[in-house]
Amino acid sequence: MAQEDISLAALKCFADVASGGSFAAVARKRLIDPSIVSRTIAGLERELGFRLFDRTTRRLSLTEAGTIYLERSLTLVAELDAAREEASDALTQPSGLIRITASTAFGVHWLTPRLHRFMADFPDIAVEAVLTDAVVDIAAERIDLALRLAVRPSGDLIATRLMDTRYRVVASPAYLDGAGSLDDPSDLAGRRCLLLTLPGYRSMWSFRRGEGIQQVAVEGRLAISSPAAIRSAALDGMGPALLADWMVDADLRSGALVDLLPEWEATAADFDTAAWILFPSNAYVSRKVRAMVDYLKGAV
Repeated sequence: MAQEDISLAALKCFADVASGGSFAAVARKRLIDPSIVSRTIAGLERELGFRLFDRTTRRLSLTEAGTIYLERSLTLVAELDAAREEASDALTQPSGLIRITASTAFGVHWLTPRLHRFMADFPDIAVEAVLTDAVVDIAAERIDLALRLAVRPSGDLIATRLMDTRYRVVASPAYLDGAGSLDDPSDLAGRRCLLLTLPGYRSMWSFRRGEGIQQVAVEGRLAISSPAAIRSAALDGMGPALLADWMVDADLRSGALVDLLPEWEATAADFDTAAWILFPSNAYVSRKVRAMVDYLKGAV
C-alpha cells in the first residue's frame, strides 16, 4: 500500500490514541480489541516511515514527528468529514451522530429532559452527550456542540445565546417553618447556607434590585461541589441555597422550594450570565447540527 492510500480510519485512530493516551482507552471507546488499535498504528507508522509514539510500559507519548503529523492530520480529518457531511446533507434528511457536551447539572436538569422529542422528530440522528464539569477541548474531542453557562464566551468558537440565566436563593417550606422567612438579603447573615465549592460561591453572594447592589457574606456547615446535590439538600430542608432558575423552576412551581428573595437578582459571580451554544468556527455546520441548534432554541 502506498502512502497516498493511508485511510481516513487510520488517521482517526491515530488522533484518538493521541487524545486518549493509550491503545486500551481507544479500544474501550470503540468496543474493539486493543490489538486492532495497536496494529492500525503500527501499520500507519510503517507506511509513513517514522514512529508516531514513544512507548514504555507506563506511558505512551507523541514523538516530535508524531506531534507535527497530528497537527496537520487533524485538519485533514476535519476537512474530509466536513466534505462528506456537506455532500450527504444535500441528498438526505438530517442523520448521523451528534456529540454534545454540557456541565453535569445542566445536562441532567435541562438538556436530557428535552432530548426525547428531538430524537422522536429526527429518528436518523443519534446523540452522544458528554456531561462533565471539566472544560472540554471541542476540536480535540470532536464535539459538535457545547452548552456552557457564562458571560459571553470569547475565543475561536461561534457562540449563540440559548437563554439568559438567573440565580435564586431558595429553601424548602420545612426550613422556613423552623427558621423563618427573609425580608432582605442581609437577613442571610448568620443563616447556615448551603454552599457550592467554587471560588466566591461559598463566601459572598451579591444581590441587585434596580440600581442598588448588596453583597452579603454567607457561611454554612455544608459545602458541596455539585449543584444537583445542593438542590437535594435544599429540598431536604437543610438551608438556603443559591441555584440557577433552570434547576429549580419546577420545584418553585410545585411549592417544593420557595424563592426567598423574589424581588432581587442574585449571583455569586456575574449578574449578566447566559447559557450559550458553542461550535467550532472553522467547521461546516451540518444539517443535523443546525437541527439540534434550532430545536434547543425552540425548547427554551
